[in-house]
Amino acid sequence: MPVKKLKDFLDREHVRYVTIIHSRAYTAQEIAASAHIPGKELAKTVMVKLDGKMAMAVLPASYRVDFELLKKATGAKTAELATEKEFKNMFPDCEVGAMPPFGNIYDLQVFAANSLREDEEIAFNAGSHTELMKLSFSDFERLSKPVFLKFSHHA
Repeated sequence: MPVKKLKDFLDREHVRYVTIIHSRAYTAQEIAASAHIPGKELAKTVMVKLDGKMAMAVLPASYRVDFELLKKATGAKTAELATEKEFKNMFPDCEVGAMPPFGNIYDLQVFAANSLREDEEIAFNAGSHTELMKLSFSDFERLSKPVFLKFSHHA
């Protein structure tokens, strides 16, 4: 079952989505392979700190965050990867590292890679290492209200 907070939010907004169950996987590329989804169509959520403030960076599974580009694009003085210890308590309803890219329901700013706009649908972790959710990209954009930037490159 997808994380209740997200499911309730999507249901309240009348969003159509599909839940995909897959074998336990931890890296975005393993998840994509397990769920038979191309890496560029699976969005991963990377927790970052911009000037010490936590935020979500959402990008295709087959891409990497370029922290210099992220810093420049956001105007931050510092941009760094957050540690699991720093963010695990922010998502009490999720397994560590499996949070969905809806920072808005957790009071977090969401930065999304421009390259995500290339697909009509988006798939992402649904709060566990065995479940994905898939929905239209337009619903993701409308509901998560991300700031689109160029901050990543193909791994």
